Amino acid sequence: MVAVKVNQKCKDALVASSGGDFTNQNIVMDKKSSVAAQVHSHLRHLILRLNLKPGEALSEKELSLKLGVSRTPVREAFIRLSEEGLVDIFPQRGTVVAPIRMAEIKEAQFLREILETSIVRRAAENIQPIFLQRLEANLLDQEKSLSRTDYTEFMELDEEFHHLLCQSVSFPRAWRVVQAVKGQLDRMRFMGLPQPGHAALMFHQHSVILDAVRNGSPEDAAKEMTKHLTEIWGSIERMTLDQSDFSVD
Repeated sequence: MVAVKVNQKCKDALVASSGGDFTNQNIVMDKKSSVAAQVHSHLRHLILRLNLKPGEALSEKELSLKLGVSRTPVREAFIRLSEEGLVDIFPQRGTVVAPIRMAEIKEAQFLREILETSIVRRAAENIQPIFLQRLEANLLDQEKSLSRTDYTEFMELDEEFHHLLCQSVSFPRAWRVVQAVKGQLDRMRFMGLPQPGHAALMFHQHSVILDAVRNGSPEDAAKEMTKHLTEIWGSIERMTLDQSDFSVD
């Protein structure tokens, strides 16, 4: 099995961009939502943003105390994270954050490309003005986050951009499928953002995709989305060349 190591230099650069390490932050529980779902969302965010790094041990007892919840929702969150490939559960030994496995990155990229190129093609055929406005506002926010070198915020806005495209074609389940399979891919995407010019390239590609959608050009939109999504392989190649930030077992 091929797995990617996260070097401390890479982790520090990403954590610094958001102003600190949020591993020990408590969460404010929403009484209207499932506690287990909120714990899952919190831990998933920490894993995807590398606040919890691959190989790090996760204690059900310690997390329940930190988050102010019982151990049951933490256990349920671990199970969901395991199904997403983000943690490994070893009976009688404990739970650890899963390594970034290259095979799972390739599979996630394959599935994401199939779904999102179809989604953007459909969006370009008949997108409603309200979604164009939201996408345009999102791009303005992306540009602001780039000016602050805030990779965490940029990644959130990147996610929102793709989610808005999916919402514009009224395919909520398609987005849930995308979310379920791309956890491993998201960690690699986040690792690549500090590369010189990489986040700016992502922003430019988002702008070109939106232009194609706005102009009602389905094939151009799909072509630009494919180019955008496959840029991950260029990012991986650049990280491979910079051994200080990236290594493969």
